[in-house]
Amino acid sequence: MTGLALALILIAAFVHAGWNYLAKRAAGGAIFVWLFAALSSLFYLPLFIATLIFLRPVLGPTELLFCLGSAGLHLGYFLLLQTGYGRGDLSLVYPLARATGPSVATLAAIVLFAERPTVLALVGGACIIVGAFFLTRGASAVRGHRIRNSVVFGVFTGLFIGSYTLWDSYAVRSLLIPPLVLDYCANLGRTLFLAPYAARRRARVIAVWRAHHRAAIGVAILCPLSYILVLTALTFTPVSYVAPAREVSVLIVVVLGTRFLSEGRLAPRLAAASVILAGLWLLATH
Repeated sequence: MTGLALALILIAAFVHAGWNYLAKRAAGGAIFVWLFAALSSLFYLPLFIATLIFLRPVLGPTELLFCLGSAGLHLGYFLLLQTGYGRGDLSLVYPLARATGPSVATLAAIVLFAERPTVLALVGGACIIVGAFFLTRGASAVRGHRIRNSVVFGVFTGLFIGSYTLWDSYAVRSLLIPPLVLDYCANLGRTLFLAPYAARRRARVIAVWRAHHRAAIGVAILCPLSYILVLTALTFTPVSYVAPAREVSVLIVVVLGTRFLSEGRLAPRLAAASVILAGLWLLATH
């Protein structure tokens, strides 16, 4: 993995952890997803237009189909994630989702894209995934009644992560759709998909906005930024390297969950943290 790819992924990890922390505190369900998707579509519209003008990407039927598919996969991901945050712990749902996702994406990339990562790179990816799973053990001892929901939603969210990672990787690498264009179309698609649902629940929209408007604005800015950085790395780095490396964000989220949301003890997770960091080093150097 190149230094540039690693830098993009590490910056994205901090940004990604930040918006997930805000989303967990809001836990506003589908209405919150619609709010921040609509805001993202508004905030990033000037950059979207500028990209179309200066890069002049080809957006034929195939490219538009992939943009639509990306919107659908990300919609499923966000809805499951928000539901999981409402019924489970941040420091359980997030690590499980982020560990399941790269497992699926890495294996599928080897089979479908014929990627051939080195043995040490595979070991590094495995270390990150195992470390992410191990991080969940500290939380399970604290809130046993929430474990089942956390595990179910975490794993299913991870399946969507693996799916959209592969789908979007093909879109930006093979179809040459600019990362910002693909992400913007996904945000706009989520906004349109959920608009009828939000329109029938105007009172709920107002209530969520009043209670969580700051979180909605924060997620609207940070969420696209983090994924655009990842998509940029995917344009010149194999999926089997990028997908596991993203999971360094698990460390950040677990710290936030344990320190600020009282979801468990931090000390038992230091061993898992060292495993993840070792895996990241292996990926970065091989």
